[in-house]
Amino acid sequence: MTLELLDVHKSYPMNIGRKHVLRGVNAVFRKGERVGVLGRNGTGKSTLVRILGGVEAPTRGSIRCTMSVSWPIGMAAGFQAALSGADNSRFIARIYGRPAQETVQFVESFAELGEYLNMPVQTYSSGMRSRLGLAISLAVDFDCFLVDEALAVGDTKFGRAFAARLQHAGLILVTHQPSLVRQLCNRAAVLDQGTLTFYEDIDEALATYNSL
Repeated sequence: MTLELLDVHKSYPMNIGRKHVLRGVNAVFRKGERVGVLGRNGTGKSTLVRILGGVEAPTRGSIRCTMSVSWPIGMAAGFQAALSGADNSRFIARIYGRPAQETVQFVESFAELGEYLNMPVQTYSSGMRSRLGLAISLAVDFDCFLVDEALAVGDTKFGRAFAARLQHAGLILVTHQPSLVRQLCNRAAVLDQGTLTFYEDIDEALATYNSL
């Protein structure tokens, strides 16, 4: 099972011409791999994440996916603000074919929202929304988790739960932090000037990134 990018281009209209963010990106992400994509600020990392997660379409090229991939964890989740956290959990469960009640129970235990779980998400603080999003993402058995930028890993509740998920799932981590790639990944790529270059040796990828 794979997620493939085939000659993917992405550009945006500007006052004069177009801004090209991705230029002919080809990539294959396989189930079980933990891939770190390194890029400096402004190189199109978030755009790449949105395309990988199906949130945004490429200007040209195509995407072929034969495994389940999470929404971009770390980005603001697209909750229905008028619905409660519990109802949002049930909605996601139906989309991904998960038992609704089991999903709500997991979210209730993990997110620790108390009575707010049954209140509209629009009443949540940003921290509560973040906990809800993390809990729902872990409630679904994705083949591959897509993570944008820094993630609370290590000896935290989410970090431990996420590490347990990664024992049976793949990871695409898009970040500017080499330490996270070294810690979590077994393969790496560097995004620079619209092109994505893969390295089987993580040290080589980090050296290339640090030289940019």
